[in-house]
Formats: sequence, structure tokens, C-alpha cells
Amino acid sequence: MRHSKRLCAAVLVLVSLLIGAAVFPYNVHAAAVSAGEAVLDCESGRVLYEHNADKQMPMASTTKILTAIIILEDCDLDAVVTVPPQAAGTEGSSVYLVAGEKITVRDLLYGLMLRSGNDCAVTLALYHSGTVEVFAACMNARAQTMGAVNSSFVNPHGLPAEGHYTTALDLARIAAYALRNASFREIVSAKEWRTDGDGTETVRLFHNKNKMLYNYAGADGVKTGYTKEAGRCLVTSAERSGSRYVCVTLNSPSMYERSAELLDGSFAKFRRACLFDAETFSVRIPAGSRGKSCACACRESFYYPLAEGEEKAVRIEKDVCGRLCLPVRRGDAAGELRIFLENQLLFSQKIVSIEEVKKSFSDILYEIAKNGRGKSCASTSISQPAASPAAAPATNL
Repeated sequence: MRHSKRLCAAVLVLVSLLIGAAVFPYNVHAAAVSAGEAVLDCESGRVLYEHNADKQMPMASTTKILTAIIILEDCDLDAVVTVPPQAAGTEGSSVYLVAGEKITVRDLLYGLMLRSGNDCAVTLALYHSGTVEVFAACMNARAQTMGAVNSSFVNPHGLPAEGHYTTALDLARIAAYALRNASFREIVSAKEWRTDGDGTETVRLFHNKNKMLYNYAGADGVKTGYTKEAGRCLVTSAERSGSRYVCVTLNSPSMYERSAELLDGSFAKFRRACLFDAETFSVRIPAGSRGKSCACACRESFYYPLAEGEEKAVRIEKDVCGRLCLPVRRGDAAGELRIFLENQLLFSQKIVSIEEVKKSFSDILYEIAKNGRGKSCASTSISQPAASPAAAPATNL
């Protein structure tokens, strides 16, 4: 009898664990207490998961994500750089650049992101700004524009320094921004790169250190990092079924396993949904005299990651002019479309005319007759549920 009770209790525990795994795709207990973690949808910026995501922490060589995107946006990749003495022999990970050596910006970026060359980072910073200090100021200013408001950068490589820190969420936002750049995606997804000798004195072969590229389905970047102070850090991007997520783990002893777990949980919990299809939306608005109207539409569709059941909380509001004033030109504003999840505004855009309507003599007479009776262009508000699902505010999962 006692053995039977123990067996039943064990079965109940197993069932509860299985149910818990089905309901909660993230194993929250696996996260180290000191780790900083975040998963972000690259397209919409929605936070899919966070744990200590706003905790300011050192980030080691994941710093180089910001260095790389600044160089990509500001410099000619085919430009040939002479390696300065200050860069050669930089401590830590290196591609062993030699002072006076000539190498292209492109090759330096591959050495920076695949082999984590600190000497590449300093060479690029000096080429861009003249000094590391000026480049660090540029890093801080640019990070702010990417939404990284709780970070501070003092060098381009991530070696330990006072005042050099970020948060998991800030770093995810920086990576998501960088991943919109096609050249950045090409570099961080490469498993190897050989310098071709064009403007380069030494031919090198770089192999990517990021094991996620080899072991995780859909992984296409981004950067590893390690120092004693920062611990093991990893920024991963992965794409499945049209969704690209970026995952950040800071000070995570099992960074590869934990990143795979967080990405698996995110892909299982969320799906990319079209909340607004611009191609199927149009509205005709009266224009000028009676009988005339103008076709109006929106330019952009809107997609958002949704968890099951969230579509019920989505609504679409359209504010359109009751009547357009003539003449109407293509692209004239005719109203605004807004998409909400409960009371959270997810997206808004202008409703614009997609055809021209000229003013005729009868329109002039109509305006004279209407003069003094109020404005011709009144606003009409229309609210409706979304035809396709939507999403929710970021929560701790």
C-alpha cells in the first residue's frame, strides 16, 4: 500500500512537470540568479522574454556589435587601412595585426566579428574617429538612438574598464538594429572568411567562434564574449517561419544551452501574425461636390509576434476625414490608422489618397453654398477588432 502511494505521488509530480513545460515554454529556474537575459523580436521590437534584463552588467566582446554597425554605416568597406602602432598587440583575443600593415575595412570587420580581434576593434576605432575616446563618445551617442538608454561604452572591444557596461535589453536592441543592415547580417552569419589579398599584405583565414551557427537550426549570428569580470556572454539571432529573434545572455555559464532554450521557448510561444494588410485595405472618402469621392489607403502592412489568445485584445481604429477638400493629390493625408493591444498603441500610420481629384466649377459653387455652415473636412472615427491577431505588452515569463 505504501509503495502504491509513493508510485502515485511520483506520477502526479511527473504529470505536473509535463503540464508546466507545456504551459511555460521557458524554464525560468534554469536562469542563473546573476544572469541578464532578454529575447526580442527584431522586426517589431517586442520583448518576448526578460530576466534581469535592465541590470547593468559588463558585456565583454559583445561590445563589438555596436562597433561593427557604426563602421558599416560610416565607412567605405573597401577602403585600405594602415594598422597603427596603438592597435598592434592589443591584449586579449587578436588576429595578430602588425603595425604598418595594410588591410581593408571589410577584412577588419570579419576579423572583429568572427575572431573577436581586439586589435581589429582598435584599428577601426582609430580609423573612424582618430582616438578611442572620441569613438567611445560616438558609440554612446549612437547607442541612444538605438534605444540603448542604460548603457555606457568606453572602448570598442569590451575589455574590462570602469564605466563600460550594458543591459541584456539594451544589447538586444543594439543587435536588432544592427541586423537590419544587410552587410552586418552577411558578416555575422559567415562561418569563415579569407582575406583575399586585395589591398591586404597578409592573407588570413578567420573561422567563426559562434557555435550557435553550427548547432542551432535557423541561427544566423551574432557574437560571443568572455572576460573574467563579465563571464560568458552571447548574443544570438535566429530566424524561423519568417520571424527573426535576437537572444542575449550575460554572465551565463551555459550560454549556448541557455540561449537555445530561450529561443526554443520564444518560437514555441509566439507566432508572426499580420495585424494589418495594406494591400487589402481601401476606403472611399467624399471629396468636393456631391457624387465625387477619392480612394484612400495605407502604405505599410503590420506584423507582430503573438501568443495564443492575444488576438482577442486587439482593435483597429481609423480616423478619416468626413469630406476631403479639393483639389486632392496623391499622397494627401486623409486620416490615421491605429492598432492597439488593449490600451497599448502598437502601430500607427497615415491614411492617404491614392488618386487625384480635380476641382471643377461645380465644386466651386458647392463650396460657396456651404460657406459658413462649418468645416468641409470633418473627422469620422471608426473602431473595429483586428481581422488578424495582435500582441501584448512585454512581461516576465
